[in-house]
Amino acid sequence: MSENMDQPLEISLDQLRGMIGLEVRFLGWRCHVIEVLEDGPSLVLQESDTHTIQPDQYGNAGRRVPRTHTIPVLTGDRLALHPDFLDLELL
Repeated sequence: MSENMDQPLEISLDQLRGMIGLEVRFLGWRCHVIEVLEDGPSLVLQESDTHTIQPDQYGNAGRRVPRTHTIPVLTGDRLALHPDFLDLELL
């Protein structure tokens, strides 16, 4: 009985969309899942407590906005879950 280990992992976008609104910890930062990007797929996290200054198109300081992170769900070869995704801690 042998399994083909080279088949891409299948993960449902509906499953990932179910994560929108969840509070997680990523690299020590408290974040919320705010979006799912189909390409990848990836999760977009928004930090809850940290803001950064957003520059305008000319590089001048603009408004203060929450920092965001894009976390890939699968590895580049799509054979496994990405380590950053596995490191997310549900709060």
